[in-house]
Amino acid sequence: MSLTLYAHPFSSYSQKVLMALWENDTPFAYRHMEDPGAAEDLARLWPIRKFPVLVDGDRTIVETSIIIEHLDLHHRGKVRFLPDDPAAALEVRLLDRVFDLHVMNAMQVAVNESLRKSPDRLDEAKAHAAELLETAYGWLEQRLAGREWAAGDHLSLADCAAAPSLFYADWVHIIGDSFPRLRAYRTRLLARPSFARAVDEGRKYRHYFPLGAPDRD
Repeated sequence: MSLTLYAHPFSSYSQKVLMALWENDTPFAYRHMEDPGAAEDLARLWPIRKFPVLVDGDRTIVETSIIIEHLDLHHRGKVRFLPDDPAAALEVRLLDRVFDLHVMNAMQVAVNESLRKSPDRLDEAKAHAAELLETAYGWLEQRLAGREWAAGDHLSLADCAAAPSLFYADWVHIIGDSFPRLRAYRTRLLARPSFARAVDEGRKYRHYFPLGAPDRD
C-alpha cells in the first residue's frame, strides 16, 4: 500500500484529510498517533512534528490543503476536490483558507488558553474567540447564499476544511439562529458519511476537549 497517513481521530486537521480519503474510498495505512513509535516516525518525516502527514511512496506531504490537493492530482477519485476551472478553483481555495484561518484558528484562541497550566485569562479568550467567530459566521452566512456546499454545488477541498472547523467552533461559540444557512450547512456536513465516520471515530476522545464537549452531535 503506497499511502500512509499519520493522524489522530480527534484532531480537526486529521479529520479534514480523513474526510477526503474516505470520500473516494482511497486505500491507505493509518498510523494512529497514539500507536507505539508513531510520534518518533513522524518527527523523522517532518521535524515540525505537526500532523497529519501523508507518505506516498518515497514522498512526504505535509499541510492539510496540500495533502488533499496531492490526492486530487495523484489519487483521483469520483469526488474532485479542486475544479479544473481556475476561477472556480480560486473560490475553493479561498473558502479553504477562511475555514482554517478564521474559523478553526479563531476557535483555537479559547482552546489554547484553556490548555495553559494557569488559564487565568480564559473568560477574555472565550470572549475574543466569540467575537472572531461571530464575524466569520456572518461572512459565511452571506457567502453560502444559494449554495449547497461551500464553493457551490459540488463537495470540494473547502468542505473538507469546513466540516471539522464548524464542528468544533460550534462547541466553543454556538452558531446561532441568526445564521440559518450556516447552521444548515453544518448539519449537511455532519450527515455526510465520510465526516460522520470521522466524528464517530473521534467520539471516544471527547474528554480531550478542554472546554468540555457538549452532549449534542
